[in-house]
Amino acid sequence: MIHVIKADLNNPQHGAAILAMLDAYASDPMGGGEGISPFVRNNLIAELRKRPTIHVLLAFEGEQVAGFANCIEGFSSFACKSLLNIHDFAVAPSFRGRGVGKLLMQAVEGCARELDCCKITLEVLGGNKVARSLYKSCGFIDYELDPAAGKAMFMHRQLSPA
Repeated sequence: MIHVIKADLNNPQHGAAILAMLDAYASDPMGGGEGISPFVRNNLIAELRKRPTIHVLLAFEGEQVAGFANCIEGFSSFACKSLLNIHDFAVAPSFRGRGVGKLLMQAVEGCARELDCCKITLEVLGGNKVARSLYKSCGFIDYELDPAAGKAMFMHRQLSPA
């Protein structure tokens, strides 16, 4: 039976599960196709601990990690309330098709409601049909203020070290 918990970043088992899931996600073609770097492996959990607005949810079957959601609190100035952004979301390959994604999404929603958030946000690759299908089945829609202005697009600018 799958159960979802909020990760305790001081628990070494939870830290190992987060790193295993992030590495599996990063190694997948939809995560870039390359595992996490040694720097990330050695520093991520300590860096997450420094940020109280990060909420990591872990799905387990027994002792085996089945999936995770790495969520970060943000703020909606239009609503004047917190929001919860799903920054990373993945289900282990051996657990796909078993409802783990829906269980994680229910847990994310529960976390957002506990935090009194006005919405949950995420970004997804246009070609990730499986993830898009899950998100749509959980009530997510493309973001737009006015259809004439078009849908919101996710953009980034990489910063080089100073």
